[in-house]
Amino acid sequence: MMRPAALACLFAALLLPLVVAAKTLRWSSQGDVSTMDPHSFNEALNNNISLLIYEPLVYRDKQFKIDPELAIAWSQPSPTLWRFELRPGVRFHDGTPFTAEDVVFSIERAQAPNSGYKAETAGIAGVRKTGELTVEITTAGPNPVLLQQLTNLRIMSKEWAEKHGVTKPQSFKDKEETFAVRNTNGTGPYMLKVREADVKTVLVENPDWWRKRDGNVTEMVYLPIKSAATRVAALLSGELDFVLDPPPQDLDRLLTTPGIQVVEGPEFRVIYLGLDQFRDELLYSNVKGKNPFKDLRVRQAIYQAIDIEAIRAKVMRGQSVPVAVLVGRGVAGYSAAVDKRPPLDREKARTLLAEAGYPDGFEVTLDCPNNRYINDEQICQAVSAMLAQIGVTARLNAMPRAPFFAKLDKRDTSFYLMGWTPPTYDALNVLQVHAHTPGSGGDGDYNRGGYSNPKLDGIIDQIKVELDHTKRNALIAEALAIVNADVGYVPLHQQIIPWAMRAGMKVVHHPSNQLIVHWVEMP
Repeated sequence: MMRPAALACLFAALLLPLVVAAKTLRWSSQGDVSTMDPHSFNEALNNNISLLIYEPLVYRDKQFKIDPELAIAWSQPSPTLWRFELRPGVRFHDGTPFTAEDVVFSIERAQAPNSGYKAETAGIAGVRKTGELTVEITTAGPNPVLLQQLTNLRIMSKEWAEKHGVTKPQSFKDKEETFAVRNTNGTGPYMLKVREADVKTVLVENPDWWRKRDGNVTEMVYLPIKSAATRVAALLSGELDFVLDPPPQDLDRLLTTPGIQVVEGPEFRVIYLGLDQFRDELLYSNVKGKNPFKDLRVRQAIYQAIDIEAIRAKVMRGQSVPVAVLVGRGVAGYSAAVDKRPPLDREKARTLLAEAGYPDGFEVTLDCPNNRYINDEQICQAVSAMLAQIGVTARLNAMPRAPFFAKLDKRDTSFYLMGWTPPTYDALNVLQVHAHTPGSGGDGDYNRGGYSNPKLDGIIDQIKVELDHTKRNALIAEALAIVNADVGYVPLHQQIIPWAMRAGMKVVHHPSNQLIVHWVEMP
């Protein structure tokens, strides 16, 4: 007869093949996470890391379709009433159960004045608990994109927020320091272990996650590395497993390096130039007593002085698609008919400036991030050189992403470069937060230049409640055409996003340019 100790050893040996080896993913991009508060700063990298910790009611599967997350079912008894059944048995990382109260609290928190997610709650008139695991959301009118809005609205623990005094979101523009900035408590697949701003962020697997992982990553180490050359060198040396933003100029080398693979696809983000159109005098210009950007002819001149094909070929090394609208290809409501850029014509640009009263041009500061978008500072350098050819001196003011976005949040800018991916992947979000006159409920939240057209506002308000798909797309096309005619912005391009990684890794290339770590399989 086998002794008990021997039986125990045999039993343990039989179990060994069932144990999944721990896998650490070390990855990098040029910027760092700005805050861990899930309702503070609405930006892609922040959202990427946050979605690994906090979960929404619904998200998107690998085919980009709406997928149940913390909600398992929903219905719409009337055009303005939605009912959600919540997932049972889910717990936050601190062990407390997830309930309807957390959903009500989180939606109301995201509606706070200093939240960066008011557009995700736009149109929500109220939310109430109808049971321990049921909630109702009422909307001010019919809302064709409520589910899409909810994909980017993450759920916090009400009890945890009250305990730590973070019932309101961090005010990002005021650089407010709160407990939620450096600490987390979600229901998602990973838990925060280390947060060292501008150094590293470490997440470890949540052993009690309600869902089975598709991948095998048990620990994630995110390392912000501003220098593109350093990021690539770290990947080639084996210090990194994955680089989110390899520079276009290094792609040929990466594609031919043994042990390295590159996957790529278009991103929904549009890179554009914004202009202050609301002040009577620009903050950062040599023109006094008036604002050149209020004149349509000046905005047209800026647009027609930019050689977008030169930027595509020389700055982006072919890794971009020029666009003429704020809505990228692939986003619901994109209109190819409206996506027509005016031709490059510097002679006409100089004529327009002279007609507007600036025959010798003028000076203005161009604010630009230097660690957010692909070759962002180089794009601004190219734009500055092109504008100089029509007499406009655009003084480049490049800075890291955190102070850049804080500056823009205060509208402390005259001329700037930015990019936007609508978190709903629907054109309404872009139009509402960028092209609507700044107001309430998310209207104009990211309209840093104060662009305003009352007719356009009315069309955007119609889009918010139009349920007929054909009519809605026609309204979106009309709205985009108005923005183009006004030169409310100067669109540049959509980025083509290459991801570089160790050979043998399996990832899902998301058009949001977000790495869904629990889908990653490490070799």
